[in-house]
Amino acid sequence: MAKKIKDPGFGYRSKQNAQDIINIDGSSNVKHINRNKSLGDLYTYFVDISWFRFFLLIIATYTTLNIFFGLLYVAVGIEHITNPKATFIEDFLSGFFFSAQTLTTVGYGFLAPKGIITNFIAAFEAMIGLLSFSFITGLLYGRFSKPKANVKFSHNLILRKFNKERAIMFRLMNRRKTVMIEPEITVTFSITHKDKKGEFKRQFYTLDLERKKIMYLPTIWTVVHPINEKSPLYNYTDQEIEKLDAFLYILLNYHEESFAQKVYQIYSYDFDNLETNVKYGASYSFDDEGYTVLNHAKLSEVEKLD
Repeated sequence: MAKKIKDPGFGYRSKQNAQDIINIDGSSNVKHINRNKSLGDLYTYFVDISWFRFFLLIIATYTTLNIFFGLLYVAVGIEHITNPKATFIEDFLSGFFFSAQTLTTVGYGFLAPKGIITNFIAAFEAMIGLLSFSFITGLLYGRFSKPKANVKFSHNLILRKFNKERAIMFRLMNRRKTVMIEPEITVTFSITHKDKKGEFKRQFYTLDLERKKIMYLPTIWTVVHPINEKSPLYNYTDQEIEKLDAFLYILLNYHEESFAQKVYQIYSYDFDNLETNVKYGASYSFDDEGYTVLNHAKLSEVEKLD
């Protein structure tokens, strides 16, 4: 008999076709409103965003600051930095490039401030530059030093016959070349039902697995949930399981050699990605010298069962 568990933090309330609470990359899919923000949130935001967005924001901020101070130098008089040019654009570019030299504290020597107001603006800009680059250096260190798992999960779940029963399966592998030491996994099954009042409610189960922990993982781990009498899916046919409004929430932890500490990764599966009567194909082989060759592109490949 399947045993329900208490709400693991997702909430019992639901609705028909409710969105997944956890994104496939492990991030939260919950919208927050009326939330108080702090400076600590800014640091967390810059550490967690993608590298592309991180450098895009740095370049945009750097360019905006130089445009602002370039216009400011033109406003107070570009003649306090260099000889005025024939057009506003040329004067602005002189102010812009002087701002870039001041902000980065490069100071080539060709452009220099003259007068109290211009020197005051340049001194203030230099201080902003020092603080900004110190902040960016701290963010870079935080991004590189943050312990983070780098596990790839199969895009699909499969439902197939297994050991005279049925089983739900998915696969995972390490994207890095390091060996995953003592990986351990917990799988929570969430299903939405309509109660007697016509309201949609979630029910939660911790799934029994063929193996929830292994010593180490250099290649691929196929995680298997046998559908037996203890499974919440036992009384469903294959066709009914395919139509369930259900999710799997995955919590994986293991010792990561790169950071010399335990790391965690969250993932989720929607039963819309369930495939039946198939099996996973081979994703590793051996070369002529006997070395194991792991093909990351074949993690989710399946083959029809005979």
